[in-house]
Amino acid sequence: MATRTSAGADDRVRRRVADAARAMNAARSPLSDTVHRQLADGIPELRGDPALLELLRASTESNIETFLHFAQHEIPIEDIAPPTAALAYARRLAQRGTSSNALLRAYRLGQRGIVELGFEEIDRQEDDPAVAYLAAQLLHEAAFAYVDRVAEQVVAEYEAERERWLANRNTVRAAMLARLVAGEEVAVATAENALRYRLRRRHLGLVLWNADHVTAASTLRDLETLAGAIAEVAGSGEPPLFIPNDGSLAWAWVALPGDAAEPAADELHRAVTAAGADLRIAVGAPASGPAGFRETHRQALRAHGVATVADERAQLVTAYGTEGVRAAALVAADLEAGRELVAAALGPLAADDDGAARLRETLLVFLGEGGSFLGTGRRLRIHKNTVKYRVDKAAETRGRPLDEDRFDLELALHACRWLGRAVLL
Repeated sequence: MATRTSAGADDRVRRRVADAARAMNAARSPLSDTVHRQLADGIPELRGDPALLELLRASTESNIETFLHFAQHEIPIEDIAPPTAALAYARRLAQRGTSSNALLRAYRLGQRGIVELGFEEIDRQEDDPAVAYLAAQLLHEAAFAYVDRVAEQVVAEYEAERERWLANRNTVRAAMLARLVAGEEVAVATAENALRYRLRRRHLGLVLWNADHVTAASTLRDLETLAGAIAEVAGSGEPPLFIPNDGSLAWAWVALPGDAAEPAADELHRAVTAAGADLRIAVGAPASGPAGFRETHRQALRAHGVATVADERAQLVTAYGTEGVRAAALVAADLEAGRELVAAALGPLAADDDGAARLRETLLVFLGEGGSFLGTGRRLRIHKNTVKYRVDKAAETRGRPLDEDRFDLELALHACRWLGRAVLL
């Protein structure tokens, strides 16, 4: 504040501020209307339904009234508390997810608006320019002190309410999700309201995780970003339903448009690769409606079980609809029985080495191609004679003809491809 020449001049400045505050308080209603319009027009985030705008008006009026009493009567700043309506409005914004930055900006804009109107009132009342200047400066300091104190408390209330509201919403959402996944009868509209996700459409279930089990704060953000990238690849047009399961694993559902198929494998691989070297996903098959919401999720969980057993050998993307994953999921559900099956069906061909792995892969493709050496060669990009050599070698290593226990043979080969060391000898 500028240096004043005398105690009398200082008293005159304080009286002028008090007189200006008194006059503004007498005309508080139109003054509040002016500031309210400035806030509603200047901060789009604070606009909303009529009830919300009315609460903004109440917050504005009560803050102006409190400030003007503070300025008029020189109330100690330590005795100032946020008005009830201001706290209520902060809580409502927290529930809507509006940024606290918008709330702070509202206080700064309100401060500017009320100070400008105060300057006009001081100028109207005071003929001495020096006194008017000092009074305006004092009013500005008072407005800054008020906003600094009240905004801090209002934002603290906002943050507290945001935490309470999110915790409650997540509890409600988790409870509803558990009921849906368990197959309970739930009113669709009620479930959609709790989840904030529409169930009456086609869904793609995902399980997303960090392969190194890193639980840093950024991990879930990375997984949520990856879920969003997959939704974009799928042409969803809206954010996925993303549910953290723990610090390094999450579930998600992506809404598929119309009859669109799931994203191609190479598109999913590119999305995962771009998201981070340690991230992995398991994918269910697309399915429709509440039942489909549940089924694609269960399939994604089974695919995740396959990737979990495979551990460091798991692929970036394990899709339940990919050849062999369904069979591997059955084996993964009972690993002890799976190992017995692999050992009985493959014998020495189940060895955990590169040579046996190459023979198993060639044999699996050969069986899938209906015993065609030429077709197998095309898929593996090797000569048909090389295929014949490997197939013969696989049969020799196995120790019995390929048409013996054919079902067990193919099941064991799929299990070896997807589960790796967990079922190998």
